[in-house]
Amino acid sequence: MKFIFKSSLIALLFITFTASALIAQSGQVSDRIVAIVNDRIILKSDVDGEIRDYMNNAEMQGQQVTFSEDLWYNVLQSIVDNYVLLEQAEVDSVIVSDELVDRQMDQRINQLVRQAGSEQALEEAFGQSLIQLRAEFRDQFREQLTVQQMQDRKISNISITRPEVVEFFNRIPEEELPMIPERVGVSQIVIIPPALDDAREQAYQKASAIRDSILNHDKGFEEMAQRYSDDGSAARGGLLPMMPINDLVANYSAAATALEPGEISEVVRTEFGYHVIRLNQRMGDNIETNHILIRIDDTQVDEQFAIDKLEAIKDSVMNHGKDFREMARRHSDDEDSRAFGGRIVNPQTGSRMMAMDQLEPSLYRIVLLLENEGEISEPRSFNPPRSSASRAFRIVRLDRHVDEHIANLDQDYEEIENLALQQKQMRRLSDWIESLRDEVYIEFKIPMPEIEPEIDEQLLGPTDEAQQQQMQQQQQQRQQQ
Repeated sequence: MKFIFKSSLIALLFITFTASALIAQSGQVSDRIVAIVNDRIILKSDVDGEIRDYMNNAEMQGQQVTFSEDLWYNVLQSIVDNYVLLEQAEVDSVIVSDELVDRQMDQRINQLVRQAGSEQALEEAFGQSLIQLRAEFRDQFREQLTVQQMQDRKISNISITRPEVVEFFNRIPEEELPMIPERVGVSQIVIIPPALDDAREQAYQKASAIRDSILNHDKGFEEMAQRYSDDGSAARGGLLPMMPINDLVANYSAAATALEPGEISEVVRTEFGYHVIRLNQRMGDNIETNHILIRIDDTQVDEQFAIDKLEAIKDSVMNHGKDFREMARRHSDDEDSRAFGGRIVNPQTGSRMMAMDQLEPSLYRIVLLLENEGEISEPRSFNPPRSSASRAFRIVRLDRHVDEHIANLDQDYEEIENLALQQKQMRRLSDWIESLRDEVYIEFKIPMPEIEPEIDEQLLGPTDEAQQQQMQQQQQQRQQQ
């Protein structure tokens, strides 16, 4: 069995865009084909890029990964296996919806915007508008999601019994049981403050004035775009080259396709702001447009609205018998936690319990002040990680608190169960992919060594690597003491 790097959208959050863009900008050309899967080719530069990305991502998470030949060949095999899954997806007619692709792309772009500091900073870094970035990486996103869906379909119906979990745990030598760090389970209700009416109105009026100058005062569209547009395409006069209609956000494509070539739209509102659009040409379901974007100033928001709403929700829970989970489902603006009654889960493991020192800083500061289980914080501001909003407010409830301790089934059953299930799932997935390889043409253009399986039978097996490293370090410190 080969080691498999799952196509994790979380792990590739920053990598997918930056690596591809940097390779393209530097003009690197692969000098060698290392493998073929049916009609798909894998270049040496593809593997090198994945290695670089994997190591960079590990470094961003505070982990140290040393390059080795085994790692390189494992990554190559991982790319081959992903292509095998894509081939099988075609056989099984697995289709990833446009809605899912758009949602995942929006989340990824929002994350990149926050890392870059602003939408304009991101566009300047790539030399492309956000609309163009969405179009360029759409197929890559779809492939990633397809592989993810194929994996999930194979392992989603795999379950594990309590005796299997107990057997898994009992195989761990007592002296190798890790020290589990202090952990908490928390829930939140998030409110994103709405833009002030003045900010929306100012953006709309500016876009309307620009449109009027073009239509009634003989101003050139390209000139006005270069002077006033807040989009990365401004330097090109607002030009968005020929691209599929479905690659554009709905309101933009609807307005553009309603025009005749040369016509200019009314002011159009999208998630990016207010647009003035000119249709240049249409060929089937592809269009070329120029546009001018005026963004809404997201610093002008009604913070007091969010604070007052959260205080009212807290009062309803603490003094009027309302259920926190139900209030989260009804009122929270955080899509990830809302469906789970506001519960925040570890994105790597899906566990409800998280190590205190692995909480993101703003959440850590809130939880640190909560002493008793069931206690709810005051409203606090933070930067939402998976939203286009630059600022939001939340209240946080401490659901559970567990002090540092040696791993045991009573306190850590959920985590141990997850690890045992992951190991079982990975074995089944690996066996399945092994069988699929016989049905697909695979040719390695370089000698491939025999690589030993990398499934750990211990509790420190297929779990979050940062946590593994931390737990091992703590174990070693405890032994030294």
